[in-house]
Amino acid sequence: MSTLNFDNNRIRFDLQIIASWIEPNTRVLDLGCGEGDLLFYLKSRKEVRGTGIEHDEEKVAQCIEKGVTVLQGDINAEVLDYPDGAFDYVILSQTLQQVYEPAALLRSILRIGKKAVVSFPNFSHWQVRFQLLTTGYAPVTRQLPYQWYDTPNIRVISLKDFRKFARTVGFKIFKETAISIHDRKGRTVQWMQNLRATYGIFLVGK
Repeated sequence: MSTLNFDNNRIRFDLQIIASWIEPNTRVLDLGCGEGDLLFYLKSRKEVRGTGIEHDEEKVAQCIEKGVTVLQGDINAEVLDYPDGAFDYVILSQTLQQVYEPAALLRSILRIGKKAVVSFPNFSHWQVRFQLLTTGYAPVTRQLPYQWYDTPNIRVISLKDFRKFARTVGFKIFKETAISIHDRKGRTVQWMQNLRATYGIFLVGK
């Protein structure tokens, strides 16, 4: 196991919530795993058998430095190579809004994983609405820091959208949490979630 030191103060608030949903000693695939922070945490704290897929070469290198097993590639293509039920959990964290065919990807995820954790920025947050209303420009916020012409986000998703999407595609939502996050700190949002939450996190399955 890697000797790197890692604690709650260095893992984002949303990743802490996701980690709390993962059972110990399970098989986990993290799609778009970034620098491998979540997988390293799960490996260190919950002894999971984890694998990540990441497209960015520099982030892949950081995963390797942490001792995280990672494959460089496109998540949409790589998931097709895994057999049915290969994982207990498949994680898609803050990536769904960048996926061209979200329904197809979710079906693939729930083929290879018993359950999936999906999180994404909430495009119906009040700051997003207010900017569009008052300026007429595409909103730019801390959670959505890109201009319209250079954003990797190709889908506009709200919490209500995802709940409707689940019903349409035909998978179940077992658990969900709405959060408001600032840097690595955050809090859960209990009321008026679609208006006040910056991110939604969902545990889904067949």
